[in-house]
Amino acid sequence: MKKIEHIGIAVKNLEEANKTYKAVMGSEHYKTETVESEGVATSFFRIGESKIELLAATSEDSPIAKFIEKRGEGIHHMAFAVDNIEAEIKRLEAEGFRLINDKPKQGADNKLVAFMHPKGAHGVLVELCQDINKFE
Repeated sequence: MKKIEHIGIAVKNLEEANKTYKAVMGSEHYKTETVESEGVATSFFRIGESKIELLAATSEDSPIAKFIEKRGEGIHHMAFAVDNIEAEIKRLEAEGFRLINDKPKQGADNKLVAFMHPKGAHGVLVELCQDINKFE
Protein backbone atom coordinates (compact mmCIF):
# COMPACT_ATOMS: atom_id res chain seq x y z
CA MET A 1 0.00 0.00 0.00
CA LYS A 2 1.32 3.39 -0.98
CA LYS A 3 -0.60 6.00 1.00
CA ILE A 4 -3.96 6.93 2.41
CA GLU A 5 -5.88 7.77 -0.76
CA HIS A 6 -8.96 9.16 0.95
CA ILE A 7 -11.24 8.98 3.95
CA GLY A 8 -14.90 8.36 3.11
CA ILE A 9 -17.51 10.17 5.20
CA ALA A 10 -21.19 9.19 5.02
CA VAL A 11 -23.52 12.21 5.03
CA LYS A 12 -27.28 12.68 4.84
CA ASN A 13 -27.21 15.81 2.68
CA LEU A 14 -24.35 16.27 0.22
CA GLU A 15 -25.07 19.95 -0.42
CA GLU A 16 -25.00 20.80 3.30
CA ALA A 17 -21.90 18.65 3.87
CA ASN A 18 -20.14 20.41 0.97
CA LYS A 19 -20.77 23.75 2.70
CA THR A 20 -19.43 22.40 5.98
CA TYR A 21 -16.29 20.90 4.48
CA LYS A 22 -15.67 23.99 2.35
CA ALA A 23 -15.53 25.96 5.61
CA VAL A 24 -13.38 23.31 7.32
CA MET A 25 -10.93 22.85 4.43
CA GLY A 26 -10.88 26.45 3.24
CA SER A 27 -11.55 25.41 -0.35
CA GLU A 28 -14.28 24.09 -2.62
CA HIS A 29 -14.74 20.45 -3.52
CA TYR A 30 -13.08 19.68 -6.84
CA LYS A 31 -15.40 17.00 -8.14
CA THR A 32 -18.82 15.46 -7.69
CA GLU A 33 -19.82 12.13 -9.16
CA THR A 34 -22.64 9.61 -8.91
CA VAL A 35 -21.85 5.91 -8.82
CA GLU A 36 -25.15 4.36 -9.89
CA SER A 37 -24.07 0.78 -9.11
CA GLU A 38 -23.52 1.73 -5.46
CA GLY A 39 -26.45 4.13 -5.11
CA VAL A 40 -24.18 6.94 -4.00
CA ALA A 41 -23.40 10.55 -4.87
CA THR A 42 -19.86 11.64 -4.01
CA SER A 43 -17.98 14.88 -3.55
CA PHE A 44 -14.19 15.13 -3.24
CA PHE A 45 -11.97 17.59 -1.40
CA ARG A 46 -8.15 17.63 -1.56
CA ILE A 47 -5.93 17.98 1.46
CA GLY A 48 -2.25 17.62 0.57
CA GLU A 49 -1.80 14.30 -1.21
CA SER A 50 -4.95 12.83 0.32
CA LYS A 51 -8.65 13.42 -0.17
CA ILE A 52 -11.90 13.51 1.73
CA GLU A 53 -14.80 11.79 -0.05
CA LEU A 54 -18.30 12.73 1.07
CA LEU A 55 -20.87 10.01 0.32
CA ALA A 56 -24.63 10.52 0.21
CA ALA A 57 -27.20 7.86 -0.63
CA THR A 58 -29.15 8.21 -3.86
CA SER A 59 -31.65 5.53 -2.85
CA GLU A 60 -33.09 4.25 0.42
CA ASP A 61 -31.64 0.77 -0.06
CA SER A 62 -28.06 1.82 -0.88
CA PRO A 63 -25.18 0.73 1.38
CA ILE A 64 -24.66 4.35 2.49
CA ALA A 65 -28.34 4.75 3.44
CA LYS A 66 -28.13 1.54 5.49
CA PHE A 67 -24.88 2.70 7.12
CA ILE A 68 -26.38 6.07 8.13
CA GLU A 69 -29.56 4.41 9.41
CA LYS A 70 -27.52 2.04 11.58
CA ARG A 71 -24.61 4.27 12.68
CA GLY A 72 -25.47 7.83 11.71
CA GLU A 73 -23.28 10.19 9.74
CA GLY A 74 -19.53 9.84 10.06
CA ILE A 75 -16.45 8.04 8.85
CA HIS A 76 -17.50 5.23 6.52
CA HIS A 77 -14.17 3.91 5.23
CA MET A 78 -10.43 4.39 4.93
CA ALA A 79 -9.04 4.03 1.39
CA PHE A 80 -5.49 3.10 0.50
CA ALA A 81 -3.82 3.65 -2.87
CA VAL A 82 -2.24 0.54 -4.37
CA ASP A 83 -0.26 -0.06 -7.55
CA ASN A 84 -1.76 -3.47 -8.31
CA ILE A 85 -5.21 -4.05 -6.84
CA GLU A 86 -5.45 -7.68 -7.92
CA ALA A 87 -2.13 -8.49 -6.24
CA GLU A 88 -3.26 -6.70 -3.05
CA ILE A 89 -6.52 -8.66 -3.01
CA LYS A 90 -4.56 -11.91 -3.27
CA ARG A 91 -2.06 -10.81 -0.63
CA LEU A 92 -4.78 -9.87 1.86
CA GLU A 93 -6.68 -13.11 1.23
CA ALA A 94 -3.42 -15.05 1.81
CA GLU A 95 -3.05 -13.18 5.12
CA GLY A 96 -6.48 -14.50 6.10
CA PHE A 97 -8.55 -11.35 5.58
CA ARG A 98 -12.07 -11.58 4.17
CA LEU A 99 -12.71 -9.33 1.23
CA ILE A 100 -16.14 -8.10 0.24
CA ASN A 101 -14.96 -7.91 -3.37
CA ASP A 102 -12.76 -10.70 -4.74
CA LYS A 103 -12.37 -8.76 -7.99
CA PRO A 104 -11.94 -5.01 -8.47
CA LYS A 105 -14.87 -2.94 -9.68
CA GLN A 106 -15.37 0.57 -11.05
CA GLY A 107 -15.50 3.18 -8.31
CA ALA A 108 -15.60 6.95 -8.16
CA ASP A 109 -12.76 9.28 -9.14
CA ASN A 110 -11.45 7.08 -12.00
CA LYS A 111 -10.53 4.24 -9.64
CA LEU A 112 -10.82 0.49 -9.49
CA VAL A 113 -11.84 -0.46 -5.97
CA ALA A 114 -12.26 -3.45 -3.68
CA PHE A 115 -13.34 -3.53 -0.05
CA MET A 116 -12.04 -5.59 2.86
CA HIS A 117 -14.62 -6.65 5.46
CA PRO A 118 -14.51 -4.40 8.55
CA LYS A 119 -14.55 -7.36 10.96
CA GLY A 120 -10.97 -8.11 9.93
CA ALA A 121 -9.75 -4.55 10.54
CA HIS A 122 -11.17 -3.80 14.00
CA GLY A 123 -14.42 -2.39 12.66
CA VAL A 124 -12.92 -0.26 9.86
CA LEU A 125 -14.09 -0.75 6.28
CA VAL A 126 -10.89 -0.72 4.21
CA GLU A 127 -10.99 0.21 0.53
CA LEU A 128 -8.21 -0.55 -1.95
CA CYS A 129 -7.95 1.98 -4.81
CA GLN A 130 -6.01 1.80 -8.04
CA ASP A 131 -6.01 4.42 -10.77
CA ILE A 132 -7.80 2.93 -13.78
CA ASN A 133 -5.09 4.10 -16.14
CA LYS A 134 -2.60 1.92 -14.19
CA PHE A 135 -4.73 -1.22 -14.49
CA GLU A 136 -3.29 -3.75 -16.90
